[in-house]
Amino acid sequence: MPRASKRKSEPLKSSKVDGVRSASNKATMKKGEPIDDLFHSYANRSLGMIDPEGIEALCSDLGVDHTDVRILMLAWKMNAQKQGYFTQDEWQRGLKALTVDTVNKLKNALSELENEVRMPQNFADFYSFAFQYCLTEDKQKWIDVECICELLDIVMGSQFPSQVALFTKYLKIQNDYKVINMDQWTSFLRFCSQISFPYLKNYDTTEAWPLILDDFVEWMREEKLATAES
Repeated sequence: MPRASKRKSEPLKSSKVDGVRSASNKATMKKGEPIDDLFHSYANRSLGMIDPEGIEALCSDLGVDHTDVRILMLAWKMNAQKQGYFTQDEWQRGLKALTVDTVNKLKNALSELENEVRMPQNFADFYSFAFQYCLTEDKQKWIDVECICELLDIVMGSQFPSQVALFTKYLKIQNDYKVINMDQWTSFLRFCSQISFPYLKNYDTTEAWPLILDDFVEWMREEKLATAES
């Protein structure tokens, strides 16, 4: 997923967080439930939650990159509210739902989680969550095109590779749209699910498609990327 903004950590002085994950601190931590102990092993004690640094440490232990879609899926399972941060309640919710309480169990559960998310009845919800999760400012309603291209590749690149490749190409070369809102984001999933591609034979501009998709289809046709169905 797009990396959480560093600006979110600015109010915290570095002196307050130095060494919070040191071995001595972990050794003196009161033992509790395994899920909670695992949470505290990654949490920033000053914040009382897992922060971007803790998530990167978790990813390292899981053997995945922080941009791996399964980390975003894990955030979905937790119903995490803030990009780059997991609260203890969110952590408990997600790991209990997955019935895991160790890193090894969580690592083994990632493939099952991915299968769960890829089910049609879950994917639309996950897709919407991915957009909301990347809104990093209060009252923010949009995401800039550069981040959208990255997010599309992470969330849909393996499922709709041709659509994502051409749409992100279009977004990068056009000059009319600087940001994408939720309606445009969710409409692209509907576009991928319903429109024959790359033929575009059943795309109707009189239907309720966002203008950006009309422009994308027009660009494809002008560039002769919309091929005739054989």
